[in-house]
Amino acid sequence: MALVNVIKWEANTGELVHKFQVDDLRLGSQLVVYPSQTAFFVKGGKIFDEFICGTFTIKSENVPLLNKVFNLPFGGDSPFQSEVWFINQISMLDCKWGTASPIQIEDPKYGVIVPIRSFGQYGFRISNPRVFLERLIGNMPTFSTEKVVTYFRGVILSKLTAIISQKLYADSLSIININSHVEEISEYAKVKLTEVFAEYGVELEMFSVIAINVNEEDPSFQKLKETKDSLARINIMGKENYRMERSFNVLDSAAENEGNGMIGAAVGIGAGVGIGSQISTMVKEQINTNPETPPTLPTAQYYLGINGQQQGPFDFESVKNAITSHQIDENILIWKRGMANWTKIGEVSEFSDIFNNCPPPLPQL
Repeated sequence: MALVNVIKWEANTGELVHKFQVDDLRLGSQLVVYPSQTAFFVKGGKIFDEFICGTFTIKSENVPLLNKVFNLPFGGDSPFQSEVWFINQISMLDCKWGTASPIQIEDPKYGVIVPIRSFGQYGFRISNPRVFLERLIGNMPTFSTEKVVTYFRGVILSKLTAIISQKLYADSLSIININSHVEEISEYAKVKLTEVFAEYGVELEMFSVIAINVNEEDPSFQKLKETKDSLARINIMGKENYRMERSFNVLDSAAENEGNGMIGAAVGIGAGVGIGSQISTMVKEQINTNPETPPTLPTAQYYLGINGQQQGPFDFESVKNAITSHQIDENILIWKRGMANWTKIGEVSEFSDIFNNCPPPLPQL
């Protein structure tokens, strides 16, 4: 077997680790370590001497740890067996990652769980070759870049759900406009993942989320948009006005229930002039921020119990119009602030006279 005089490894971007098996290495041989490489002498699975960039003539002086194992004679030329492991420390900047299936993220602003997909890329380099060799390589003679990418792709995806959720909650972000915050999410994810990579002697040099995709046809996303729209209306209209609008919607829906005269009567209230004036006033208050005349004083708000359902609030004129047009009778329950319990409207003082003085409905001809 020919004697080995030069030990070197001309690496490529597809390989991170190479084991150079030396069966007859002699003192005086040369070890060449290229830039962005580190070389280790290994014996019996144990790492001994370490060499960084440069050309070295192998002597007992520069392999002191291995010398103790072999008891090499100073200046001798007896061959000895050893392994030289080369670690490629060049930066790998085009590593892709992506979610094979949707991950479930809860929107922190609206509390709706939505499935999302995401993809991006990252870059790394082996910053601590000794730790990398001990933690990931073992006795494998080679270790490709693709193996590292595959391993850390799994690590990234296992951490990504928690990372995105934490960032959304920390900044009160919604999934609806999440793609406008991918840069901040990328920076946050890099900080969180850096610790994981460092455990294996790897430095995460960059991490980017290119896009986060949401299926806008998904029912959960539609629910999220509806929730957002409802809260936006509440913020614009105010809680009381929003409740009033919802009451009107309930009355309109009830009108479609044929054969129920009492519910139809309630719709008559919503269609009356009084309620129309309430809506008109509400719109004017939202649009005209500088009215020429002061707003009218607030009036009492009444709630009606119709078919076991609470409806309202309605002002006095709306209820009066409903009485005079025979849309409700004196047995309808009514309540306003200050009343201890629901009471028949015919027994309430401000409406009892209206019933007494209201002419009966015209007979059917």
